[in-house]
Amino acid sequence: MSAPESSGSGRARRKFLSDAESHVRDSGHRSFVRRTLTGYYSSRDTQKARYRSWEHARDAASLAKWSAVNRLDELLPQFVERFEANGGTVHWARTADEARAIVLELVAKAKASSIIKSKCMTSEEIHLNAALEDAGYGVVESDLGEFIQQLRGEPPYHFVFPCMHVRRDEISELFRERLGSAPTDSPEELTMIARRHLRQLYVDADIGISGANFLVAETGQVSITENEGNARLTVALPRVHIAISGIEKVVERLDDLAVLLPMLATAGAGQPMTCYNTLYAGPRRDGEPDGPDEMHLVLLDNARTALLADPEQRDALYCIRCGACLNVCPIFKNVGGFTYGTTYQGPIGSVITPHLRGLAEWSHLSGASSLCGACSDACPVRIDIHHHLLHNRRNAATSSPNRVEKMAHAAFRAVASRPALFALGGALFRKSYWALRRLPLPLLKGWLATRDLPAPPQRSFRQEWRRRAGRDG
Repeated sequence: MSAPESSGSGRARRKFLSDAESHVRDSGHRSFVRRTLTGYYSSRDTQKARYRSWEHARDAASLAKWSAVNRLDELLPQFVERFEANGGTVHWARTADEARAIVLELVAKAKASSIIKSKCMTSEEIHLNAALEDAGYGVVESDLGEFIQQLRGEPPYHFVFPCMHVRRDEISELFRERLGSAPTDSPEELTMIARRHLRQLYVDADIGISGANFLVAETGQVSITENEGNARLTVALPRVHIAISGIEKVVERLDDLAVLLPMLATAGAGQPMTCYNTLYAGPRRDGEPDGPDEMHLVLLDNARTALLADPEQRDALYCIRCGACLNVCPIFKNVGGFTYGTTYQGPIGSVITPHLRGLAEWSHLSGASSLCGACSDACPVRIDIHHHLLHNRRNAATSSPNRVEKMAHAAFRAVASRPALFALGGALFRKSYWALRRLPLPLLKGWLATRDLPAPPQRSFRQEWRRRAGRDG
C-alpha cells in the first residue's frame, strides 16, 4: 500500500479556512440549504416512528457491520469466490492509482467510445472521471444530481444529495444553456429534460460504471440502491459493466440487507425503502434479455486496511454512506459541502479523510466540529463519530505537533504544576485584562475576533476561600 495522498503541507487547511469564511458570509446560500433539509427531517422522523424500535434496529445494523468488518479476511475471499463462480471478474486495487489504471485498461480492452456512469462515490474518491477524460474517453453521469454537477463543472456538494445547494431556476438556466431546453420551474419537467438527453446515451454506451452499496458474501452478489432507475439502465444496456467498491462494503448474509436497506433509506433520505434495490450476480446468462456480456468488480483498499488495523477507529468502516451525519451537523450546514475539499464531507468525512489522504495534511477537518454528538446520534450503524474526531485531534498533536502549541502546552504545564506561579499568572491576568481587550496580542487576535474574553473575578479562588473562611470563622 502506497503513502496516502497529500496536497502539500498546510495547503488544504488554508483553503478550508478561506472557503469556510467566504461561505459563512453567504447567508442566502446557508438559508437555502437549511430549508432544503427541513423536509428531510420531517420525513426521516416519520419513518423512524414506523419502526417498532429504531434503537434496536440501529443495534442490528451495527452488529451486521461489526461482524463483517471484523471478519473481512474471511468474508472477502468468500464473496470473491462466489462472485467469480457467477461469471464476474474481480480486480484488486491497493491504491487509487491502481484502481484508475485497472479501469482504463478495461476500457481500452473493450475499445469503448462512450461511457455512462451511475452514482459512485468511490469513483469520486479515486478521481476516475478526470482520468477517463484525460485519456480521451467521454463519460456522462446518469444520476440526476451528479449529471447537474457535471454540467456545472463541480464535484458533489453532498455525497447523497449532490446538488442540494442548486435552486430550480439555476437548473433550468443550466439546462437551457447546455441542453437547449425551454425554461421551466417544474421539477418533473426538469427531470424529463435530463431523461430525454440521457436516454440515447444508455443505448450508445459501450461501458457502464457503477458503485456498490453492499457486497453479499453468502451469494456473491453486488447490491445497488437508487431512487431513479438510472443505475439499472447503466448496468443493463452497455456490453461491459464495471463496478467499483471499497473492500469494507462486504456483508455476510443476504438477510443482513433486510435491516441495512431500510435503515439506509430512512437515515439517508427519510424513505421507508429506496425505490430501486437490485442485486447483480454477474454478467448476462443464456436466455436473459438484458445485462452486460462482462461484469468486472474493482475492490479498492486505498488505506482501508490501515484503518482496519486501528482497533480504536475501526468502526468508521461501518459507514453505509447514508449522509445522515451531514444532515444534522451544524458545521456542514454553515460551511457547506465544497469547503471540505474532499470526496466525503461532514463528520464522517472528517473522520476517514485523514486516514485515506494523510493525517498531517487533513487533521484540520477533525477540528471543524462542535463535538455536539448529533452525528453519532444520527448514525444508523452507531459509529462513534464525534469521539473519533477527538481521536484524530489527539493523534495529530502526538504525531506532528505544532511547535508553537507544543511550547505553549509545556509552559502551561510548568506553571500549572507550581501553585505560586499559577497564582502569579492569575494575578497578572486580572491586572492586564483591560489592556488585553484593547490591545490584543497577535496570538489572541484571531481568537477574539469571534469570541468574548470573559472578565476575570476580582479575587482569585484562594483569596475568596480565605475571605469566606475568615468571615465564617
